[in-house]
Amino acid sequence: MAAQNSKLWHLEQINLLKNLSDTELEELDDLTVMKTADKNQFIYFPKEPSKILFFLKAGRIKIGSYSHDGKEVIKSILYPGEVFGEMGIVGEESRKDFAVAMDADTRMCTLHVDQFVKMMRENSQLSLAVTKNIGEKLRNIERRLESLIFKVARERIIDFMKEMAIKYGKKIGVEVLVKHDLTHQDIANLTATSRQTVTTVLNDLKEKDLIYMERKHFLIRELDKLV
Repeated sequence: MAAQNSKLWHLEQINLLKNLSDTELEELDDLTVMKTADKNQFIYFPKEPSKILFFLKAGRIKIGSYSHDGKEVIKSILYPGEVFGEMGIVGEESRKDFAVAMDADTRMCTLHVDQFVKMMRENSQLSLAVTKNIGEKLRNIERRLESLIFKVARERIIDFMKEMAIKYGKKIGVEVLVKHDLTHQDIANLTATSRQTVTTVLNDLKEKDLIYMERKHFLIRELDKLV
């Protein structure tokens, strides 16, 4: 096992790379470059060439775009262990979204898309993992689109909280603790609602003792009863 906090150790923690052999990880270690970003620093902008793939080790990344009137639309928040900028693998020539660091000392390994595609050709398991990863992201987009069409604001906010609990929550008996550090405006942008609506819904859930909230986390009392 690689020394903790070395670049190779970072790569071993990436979900997409879990099935790579030690030799393949060492090859990847030779090809990748470790980069850091400050809070609110853009990693890439829309219309930039989709030539670089990013493996997130530390910090969070916000993926989003801008509407025609300049409003920010958050598409996803990524956490350590996730991959972003991967659409160049399937032929995207220029970025459709932006990526920005949400935390100080955000760390990531970068790799040229062509080099990663070469590894995929030589490793069917890696190719399948990438296909599953992109497929899951597309399913998430479909779910969000269906939510926008068929669900009211309250349902969208609650669905977002449940998704966070399932993906990133820590079970404490029947309760689930979620550390998030998102503002009400961030949640509004992620759920296509307003900051005021988010505040109203969260206060109502708190008053009904369905959740407990502090600034950087929320506690869901019972996931099945959160409605």
